[in-house]
Amino acid sequence: MTIMKQSNVIKGWQGVPFSNVSISDAFWRPRLETIKNVTIGVCLDQCEKTNRIANFALAGGLIEGKYEGMYYNDSDVYKVLEGAAYSLMTDRDPKLEAEIDRIIGLIEAAQESDGYLSTYYTVEAPDLKWTDMEKHEMYNGGHLIEAAVAYYQATGKRTLLDVACRMADHYDSLFGPGKRHWAEGHEEIELALVKLYGATGEERYWKLALWLLEERGHGHGVGAIWDKADWGPAYCQDDVPVRDIREVKGHAVRAMYLYTAMADVVIASGNPEYLEALDRVWAHTVERNMYVTGGIGPSVHNEGFTHDYDLPNESAYCETCAAIAMAFWNHRMNLLHGDGKYADVVERELFNGALSGISLSGDRFFYVNPLASKGEHHRVEWFHTSCCPTNLVRFLPAVGQYTYAATVDGIAVNQYLSSETTIEVENAGKVLIAQSTAYPWKGRISVSISPEQVSEFTVRLRLPGWCRSYQVFAQGERVQGAEALAEKGYLVLKRHWAPGDTIELEMDTPVEVVRSRPEVEENRGRIAFQRGPVVYCLEQSSNTGLSYDDFAMNAHEPFVTEHREDLLGGVTVLRGKTAEGALCELIPYYTWDNREAGFMQIWLREAEDRNLYR
Repeated sequence: MTIMKQSNVIKGWQGVPFSNVSISDAFWRPRLETIKNVTIGVCLDQCEKTNRIANFALAGGLIEGKYEGMYYNDSDVYKVLEGAAYSLMTDRDPKLEAEIDRIIGLIEAAQESDGYLSTYYTVEAPDLKWTDMEKHEMYNGGHLIEAAVAYYQATGKRTLLDVACRMADHYDSLFGPGKRHWAEGHEEIELALVKLYGATGEERYWKLALWLLEERGHGHGVGAIWDKADWGPAYCQDDVPVRDIREVKGHAVRAMYLYTAMADVVIASGNPEYLEALDRVWAHTVERNMYVTGGIGPSVHNEGFTHDYDLPNESAYCETCAAIAMAFWNHRMNLLHGDGKYADVVERELFNGALSGISLSGDRFFYVNPLASKGEHHRVEWFHTSCCPTNLVRFLPAVGQYTYAATVDGIAVNQYLSSETTIEVENAGKVLIAQSTAYPWKGRISVSISPEQVSEFTVRLRLPGWCRSYQVFAQGERVQGAEALAEKGYLVLKRHWAPGDTIELEMDTPVEVVRSRPEVEENRGRIAFQRGPVVYCLEQSSNTGLSYDDFAMNAHEPFVTEHREDLLGGVTVLRGKTAEGALCELIPYYTWDNREAGFMQIWLREAEDRNLYR
């Protein structure tokens, strides 16, 4: 393998860690509290009940018994620890910290003397290590690394980080140029190794990640996936070399983790060689294979992709983990390109595709997120394969990391939520930036800018793709002309800023009618509704007089919007009439199935007199 040369070095934006972002937002703050007070405990309890935690004690020889669960169950424990670490970054909780330390002690005991760590193989099949690339050995290890880095950053304690480094060193001793081949069936280790490099400064970690990426597409894959005729190498993105990728294929989560890792390697190496492949596959994913909710992966058969424009509604798979992974990838693409279209996708996941995966109470979950249901699909407390609940535990507490970025010439505001942070700006020193907003229910965002001294730099405010009309004011005066126009999805305000300066962005948020491309067969003759970044659905609970799919909507029929603090945690609902004259109410998609059971639809039949396809 040839290590990427440092020619044509790319200099992207720098994300602001969520631990440096203070969130006071009326929409997000309660959700973060629910994760901290409910969801982390729920997931820890389930990991205890299902012996996911006990498996470490068993592997470490601390108890006797039999291994329970799947070979990838270690990863669920690691993800909960990562989420708990994020919670501790903002609220140091001695009781939670003591419990995490106890579990870390079990993990340390389970690690073998050479650094190997996978409880399934240690207990069940020690002679079969590294024989089946599908068995998630490095996938588990990747989640351990992410948890270890997070816990070290939260507490300064090195025990888990040292475990992760010993394990990564073990990988490095076995795999790499001139050593054994390996193409991990479920991507994750690649992005985790880049994160470990960031925490330790040890360059061979990101270089091992690069090597693992370069292993793909050369016939090295061995295991159950590769032998299954209707899956094959494409299922785990091992069919072509990664730099030759043109189309999204296979398992959705694995694909998104791969693309995230490719972007991470570009950032770590400063070399843009993977960018052409990433740009190609991004266009193919978003333009032909993404639902209006941001969901991806229509098929239950492979938990992933089939063919272009195959976007069924009732049978849509749309795994919660896939929506989360889409946010991971698009966040990196935004930093690399400085283009708001990637932050638009992150926003779509935040308010729709990913957020739908967790109940308002924080203790019930969707693995699958269909866009229509006749009433039989519901959140549950846990799954045999529980990657989605544990992924939500680490995704939502980190929402602040998507909000701001340091650019080459100033600051970018990527997501809108009441918050503040301090960013180091070249030639301006530290700049305190704060937002105040009722987003997503209102399109007004107030931003205050406070540099240490009067300085010239650029502030970019993302202008979402859904926005059709807006006004922007600086120091109370309307900004007009070229300065008020969008560039790569951002309003670009370059001027001298003084402490206490203000920007007001007012975006109109009418209810918009959404239509699919005509290639999407299931949505022909149907329309959906979106207001701001929020996709709406019609749920039976608010529409007891209607039956599933026995009504139609007129695209020109206006809706009345009403904000209801007493409903579903506080939402803006849409009230209108069907084409038949019946009253109807639409609610945000992410809130469905939080009341009594009933049908739900996003794509509603359009009245025939307005139908474009009949």
